[in-house]
Amino acid sequence: MKRVLLSLIVPFMLNAQNISELFDALKSHSQTKSDEMLVKMTQIHEDQAYSKLYPEVDLFGKYDNYSLPTGMIPLAPNHMLALVQNPTHPAQPFSYNIYAAGVSATMPIFVKSIFTMADKAKAMQQSAKKKKRINLIKNEAVLVGANANLIYLNTLGRALEGKKRSLLETKKTVEIKVDNGRDAASALYMINDRLNQIDIANNNIDIQKKTVISTIETLTGIALDDAVMMQKSGDITKNALESLAPMREKIKADRLDLKAQKEKLYPSLYAHGSYVKSYGESYNSYDSVTEEYGDVGVVLNIPIFAMSQYDNISLAKLEVNSGEIELQKLSDELTSKAKMLEESLPLLENSKKLYTKSIEEKKKLLEIAKLNYANARLSTEEYLRYEDDVVQEEANLYKTEANSWQTLMQLAVIYANNIEEIVK
Repeated sequence: MKRVLLSLIVPFMLNAQNISELFDALKSHSQTKSDEMLVKMTQIHEDQAYSKLYPEVDLFGKYDNYSLPTGMIPLAPNHMLALVQNPTHPAQPFSYNIYAAGVSATMPIFVKSIFTMADKAKAMQQSAKKKKRINLIKNEAVLVGANANLIYLNTLGRALEGKKRSLLETKKTVEIKVDNGRDAASALYMINDRLNQIDIANNNIDIQKKTVISTIETLTGIALDDAVMMQKSGDITKNALESLAPMREKIKADRLDLKAQKEKLYPSLYAHGSYVKSYGESYNSYDSVTEEYGDVGVVLNIPIFAMSQYDNISLAKLEVNSGEIELQKLSDELTSKAKMLEESLPLLENSKKLYTKSIEEKKKLLEIAKLNYANARLSTEEYLRYEDDVVQEEANLYKTEANSWQTLMQLAVIYANNIEEIVK
């Protein structure tokens, strides 16, 4: 029973009625989740940077074998002399085999580069968040463009079906004329050829629709049966090429990395401490000996000659310069492209009006052509041209509508607009 219910419910779950449902499916699909993982990774990098400010504590145990008796702890000369001169000959803390266990700790007191690397990690996290948003906008634009193509293919298919019905009506008349010897058989062949061309075109349309549907399914997990409803509900908002925001944050991170590489040449101050408990057999009395030893201190490191670090600084500079050049290059390209797209939108709108008017006129001419053809005042080739003209003009209109949607989406991506506020 459960299987039956699932078979009835799942098809409805995996379909959509409007573009908003596709947007919702996109947000929970793997394409978007991969960007979420990148954001989480950058958060860990930030935590890793700050973790270097905490003490590092290690427990250890060790065993050493020596060829000569070796001190289990450092001994001051006076202390050592007292042991040697003691008439009772106490067990001395020297042994051939020494076991030790203890704990050691280090903690940075002043390491300037740690804070800069943490700032770099924050910038990388911002870059990842903005990249996630831009990728979502890009995928939403692909969905709108793909759905617009699906609408174009559907309307083109309907136009071809209308042409097919018109030709089939004409074919009946031509068959009668050919049977009565009033028209040549070639006229029938030409009409049959046009009908066959329509079937070929429809087959190609079906192939293209499969490709478009596959694109939508890849992004959303929804396999559409047909195009979904959508309409323009807002306008493009111009801004400072927000699609480049992830790269700007990346360059900011690169600059911080360069700063951190330079700061690694600064003096650094560390605190350290350890406690060790050693066990062994005294070499002079063969008694068991246990000794404890601890230390606490501060270390100041001042790099004087660190050639590899200078190389790291040079590489970091190149990374910053390369990113800035690439950002300027993309900025110039997108500025030019945005201008072209903005100028194209009103032209596309005008084209739709012109094509719509042209279709009306061509349909009227087709009606006249049909009448003239029926009265033998027009050849078959001339009549078929009128049929072709109507469908071609309809194809131009539907393609222009799809191009208009795609142009709008390209601008939305360039300016990083919220597509869900533009298309519903």
